[in-house]
Amino acid sequence: MSEIILAGCTPTPLANYLKALGIFRLVAEQKDSAVKACWRGEQFALVTPFSRDELTQFFLDEYRPTPVLAPWNGGSGFFPNDNKDGFDPLSKSTAARFQPIAEAIGIATQALADLRLNEKPDLDTKPRLLMALRAMVSEAALSWLDAAVVLSGGEPAYPPLLGTGGNDGRLDFTNNFLQRLVELFDPTTGAAIGFSSGWLGNALFAHNTPRLTQKAIGQFAPGQVGGANATSGFSIDSRINAWDFVLMLEGALLFVTATGRRLESDQQARLAYPFTVHANSSGSGSMAQPDAGSSRGEIWMPLWANPAHLDEIRALMAEGRATVGRRAARDGLDFARAVSRLGTDRGVSAFQRYGFMVRNGLAYLATPLARMESSRAPSADLINDLERGHFLDLLRREARGKEAPASLKRTVAQLENAMFMLTRPGTGRPAIQRTLILLGAVMQCLAVSRNGQEAVSVLPKLSTAWILDGNDDSAEFRIALALASLPHMAAHVAPVLWSNANHRWQWQPQSRLHIWGKGSLTRNLVGIVERRMVEAQRRGGTAEPFASHAALGARRTDVHQFLAERTDDTKIAGLLQSMIWVDLPDAVPQAPLERRAETIRLPAPLPIAYSVLKPFFGSASLLRYLNRLPPDARWFLPQEIPRLLVSSQIPKALETAWRRSRIAGLGWPVGDCPKTPYTDGPRLLAALSIPIQAADLASLLPRVQDQAPTTA
Repeated sequence: MSEIILAGCTPTPLANYLKALGIFRLVAEQKDSAVKACWRGEQFALVTPFSRDELTQFFLDEYRPTPVLAPWNGGSGFFPNDNKDGFDPLSKSTAARFQPIAEAIGIATQALADLRLNEKPDLDTKPRLLMALRAMVSEAALSWLDAAVVLSGGEPAYPPLLGTGGNDGRLDFTNNFLQRLVELFDPTTGAAIGFSSGWLGNALFAHNTPRLTQKAIGQFAPGQVGGANATSGFSIDSRINAWDFVLMLEGALLFVTATGRRLESDQQARLAYPFTVHANSSGSGSMAQPDAGSSRGEIWMPLWANPAHLDEIRALMAEGRATVGRRAARDGLDFARAVSRLGTDRGVSAFQRYGFMVRNGLAYLATPLARMESSRAPSADLINDLERGHFLDLLRREARGKEAPASLKRTVAQLENAMFMLTRPGTGRPAIQRTLILLGAVMQCLAVSRNGQEAVSVLPKLSTAWILDGNDDSAEFRIALALASLPHMAAHVAPVLWSNANHRWQWQPQSRLHIWGKGSLTRNLVGIVERRMVEAQRRGGTAEPFASHAALGARRTDVHQFLAERTDDTKIAGLLQSMIWVDLPDAVPQAPLERRAETIRLPAPLPIAYSVLKPFFGSASLLRYLNRLPPDARWFLPQEIPRLLVSSQIPKALETAWRRSRIAGLGWPVGDCPKTPYTDGPRLLAALSIPIQAADLASLLPRVQDQAPTTA
């Protein structure tokens, strides 16, 4: 057995992929049933005892074309005004290799006569013609019919691979197939003629070819359609290799349709075509959302690296589906999520993704979108959280509505792209963080849209893995996590109310707790402090509005960077808007030593104002646990301190805090209130609202025997 590399057969364009399948199918069916095939990088390979020359001679001398006919289409050759260049010679051919085509033409002509059709059938007559053909044609001709069209509920449905039943607009694939055959072979004798041998060398092995035919290839090879800007000049005609066209359609016969009922919301019978889903713009740099709306769909072509028999590939194509959980993949994003499992189970090493999109006027072109390796991507499992309560389905449906705000459309499109990246092997923390931030941004879009809130429920609680897998050990990440750990923080960031009955957040448009807006992070945090103070006062002043989970607190070095305005506030805000919907962990594992450079530096000095004020923005129980507050001391945050800081009256706020701390016995030394050079009151107040770790809080506070702190 030898391996023949077919350099002319590549995963892209689609014409070359289908050509590879056509060669494989024809050799297996007509020459060597034991032949195997696989993909070697960007080229197709046959494993066969035959040589390259023997393979070439098979196609020139022995190949019998499959009856590829479409009498249901105008322009197919069956009607008076159709092109007859290939149809007539082959219908009358006595050559052995063309007998299946001649017989099929005769049967189809009889079916048209029985229905008294001398022109393209109308919508009512076409199903009757298709049913008659299914009962009359040979097995070979039936394979083409099943690949091109299927009767679903009595009506014809068309898979995107073959246009609308074997044609694309005014280009009928089947009539062009017959025309290309008479360019390659003498219809009377069946012998190869003209440039057939040279063209075959180009089609199989990418040899130089003497010339190409000035004919159309349709949607299968976008680079060969010609037209304006298709060359270095102003325009160029469409030129093709006749063998490419013939073998391409022969390969399409491996894609046979079936009608099945899938467990989906509409419970309608639908067309099931191998590896075909609805179009989705995610994960593609060449398809925008409007393109997806006008697309005929997507097809994901499998690439396999281990040699396989034709029966194995037929089985793969026959199953031809991908599942997400218990349901079938519906679009490109779903398929991407299913790829790793499908590839692992079926031996597929990668998928080449194509989208059938309108280009060049009204013509559809099979545009290569992406190549996706079939490797396990654990980060894709994070998307499962979004399916609870049909959140993701409802969100995407709302974003595609005509009345959806542009901001929601844009953000959901970005979210889909981010989720697509999660399906890629080796996805890192930045991709997880980006997806998380976009989920928060989506919720902010819904927060200001009454229609959106009616159509889409609140984001279901996300699993802890979003935090653990997305942690980049940055100051921004730790600050956002610390803020998210404050009780009921979600109610300040979005108009929601916790439902004890349903154990989840629900939309509450009239919520008095919601204050988050489009302003800066500092402004929003100040607003949250003020709102929490009001709520604490409303509950009698005994509540501790800033008590939090100490293990999730930020570090003092993080606060120092925040006060020095060295943090990315946009990132903090984005992470906070999303972390509030996550089931937060009890603690976050410490990062590896190489990612903890800042923790081995000496703690950065903080303004004395922060050190004196911070104990009021926490809990009395924690201070007592740290042995910094006497058991009988009365401790609470005075209402005037936030007000003084908002107006940047830091010395007055510091003096108040100093006095109350000494009265409560916190341990500050006797003497005048220290001075501080820090002047940005709102920023200081925002920093004080950030919970910090217990050890860092303890390092800020004095014991009775401690020296008076120096100013910073």
